[in-house]
Amino acid sequence: MKISVPCLVAVALSAGLAAQETKPVPKDSVRVSIPGCTHGYVFTAGPRNSDQPGSFEIPEGMHLRMNGDKKLMADIKAHEGSMVEITGLMKKGQYKDGINIGGGVRVSAGPAPGQGLGSPTAGQIQIDVEGWRQIEGACKTR
Repeated sequence: MKISVPCLVAVALSAGLAAQETKPVPKDSVRVSIPGCTHGYVFTAGPRNSDQPGSFEIPEGMHLRMNGDKKLMADIKAHEGSMVEITGLMKKGQYKDGINIGGGVRVSAGPAPGQGLGSPTAGQIQIDVEGWRQIEGACKTR
C-alpha cells in the first residue's frame, strides 16, 4: 500500500503538468493574443496598449471569425459587452490579401469567371480560439 500512494501522487502530478502544456504551433500559423470585443462569433480587435507587445499586427477594428469548442465560446459569449483578450492560432498572412487603399479598406480579386459568388465565409479572417481572459474596459454599443 505504501508503494502505490507515491505512485498515485506522481501520476496525478504528471497529469496536472501535461494539462498545462500548450499545443505546438503549426509552421503555417502563429499564436496571437488580441484585445477587443465580441458579438456572437465575431471578434472586433481593439486598440493595443504599449504593454501588449506583439509581432503579429492586427489593426484596430478588424473583424475575426472565432472558432472554438462550445463551452469556450459560451464562456466568451457570457462576457459580451466587456473587453476581453483572446488567444488563439491564425494562419500567417491570412489578412494581407489584396491591396491596402487606406482607412482599413483592402481591394482584392473576386471569384473566377463562372464561379458565382462563392462562399460567404470564404473571405473572413479566422482565429481558432484556445483561451481568453477579461481585461479592463468596456465595449462600444452598436
